[in-house]
Amino acid sequence: MSGVTRSPNHSHEARLDDVAKAIIEHLQEDGRQPYATIAKAVGLSEAAVRQRVQRLLDSGVMQIVAVTDPLQVGFRRQAMIGIRVDGDLTGVGEALTRMPEVDYVVTTAGSFDLLAEVVCEDDDQLLELLTKRVRTLPGVQSTETFVYLKLNKQHYNWGTR
Repeated sequence: MSGVTRSPNHSHEARLDDVAKAIIEHLQEDGRQPYATIAKAVGLSEAAVRQRVQRLLDSGVMQIVAVTDPLQVGFRRQAMIGIRVDGDLTGVGEALTRMPEVDYVVTTAGSFDLLAEVVCEDDDQLLELLTKRVRTLPGVQSTETFVYLKLNKQHYNWGTR
């Protein structure tokens, strides 16, 4: 059994068995945790854990990445951009996802139609991104930029349900 199935009612939602959830939670705590350690904790062989992790990766349920503090790797400016759009949001959302400075895009309900988090080397790069690439996208009505002054918390260990 793979541990990952698609929910019939929610095509994007995966149903995970308890072992898959436990594996994910171990990797959320430490993405470099040895498969042998996880295997011992969840009661499987190391090979079975390796196969399950690969299925979780292949299905898009999770990613294993190095999360950095942008300030410590040369990016001095982070910001969240709230975007109001006239008409269909799809094109603007897709255009934002293709921009290398944009690391997070969500469609929202509220005063903004889209939120885009950006990581830039400096204020000049942020200004160029805003004025020449984001605000000029067809359909963009207005933007509001929230410049990050300090990264207080960035965690990805919320577990599974």
